[in-house]
Amino acid sequence: MSKIETSAMRRMDKKRKRTKTEASPWKDSWRRLVRNKMSVVGMAIIVILLLLAVFADVIAPFPYQQQDYSAIAQGPSLQHLFGTDNMGRDIFSRCVYGARWSLPLGLLCVVAGMALGGTFGVVAGYCGGRIDNAIMRVMDVFQAIPAILMAIAVVAVLGNGIPQLVAAMSVAFMPNVAKTCRAAIFTVKGSEYVEASRAIGVSKVKIIVRHLIPNAIGVIVIDAVGMVGAAILMVSTLSYIGVGIVPPTPEWGAILSAGKEYIRSGVHMVLFPGLMIMLTVISFNLFGDGLRDALDPRLK
Repeated sequence: MSKIETSAMRRMDKKRKRTKTEASPWKDSWRRLVRNKMSVVGMAIIVILLLLAVFADVIAPFPYQQQDYSAIAQGPSLQHLFGTDNMGRDIFSRCVYGARWSLPLGLLCVVAGMALGGTFGVVAGYCGGRIDNAIMRVMDVFQAIPAILMAIAVVAVLGNGIPQLVAAMSVAFMPNVAKTCRAAIFTVKGSEYVEASRAIGVSKVKIIVRHLIPNAIGVIVIDAVGMVGAAILMVSTLSYIGVGIVPPTPEWGAILSAGKEYIRSGVHMVLFPGLMIMLTVISFNLFGDGLRDALDPRLK
């Protein structure tokens, strides 16, 4: 007896086959990520901040350096949503433009730190032995110094400026990045495809670039996302104490530093830039936690 097959049954079979063929680890991780409500909130805040940075010229009602001498140190109002500072500049406009400095600087510092520390970590993890021991002992020496003090010391030697700030942050993040990358390389170093590549005479550089880094990139990316919030916070801290971005550049830490002297008479001068820093750091931490849970195979 032949099986009766209707059009609805054929559509269901096609849909079932398509679902099976389209399923992939990345899509499964994405579904797990979007099911995490807190990570979605973090992603939404990050997207809003990125839009502020890109469209700052459109969103900001005033240029960040424009002064209104008739509205000095005024509180929030319809004309000035976040109030004005001691020079009559619109704080909302300065916070919006500050996203163009704080976000790219945080990302750039993380990329530089991952490049510097990641190189040492990958080499130490793959080579092992004396090379690993020597690199890790040097990283222990750097890690013994708090990251903020290391950054201040480097900036004090090199001077103020964006290149100097990026160099200081990369050195400060280098020990933790190196150890994270080293641990990630150890997890894939003994895999069969690595042993097979060695057996057929593939060079060490090709093994690292083609096999080790691509298969360990998940752990490295999760660590990098978590570092962005810390980098933005550290950039703001350095600007706040006067060794980072200098005024009149509208960086959030510099805005906060400029308003600290008026905290008693105009709390809005420090409240809103502080909230921008807090929201940014929290959003990246929430997104990083959700990304870690989504990519963790033990939670599947």
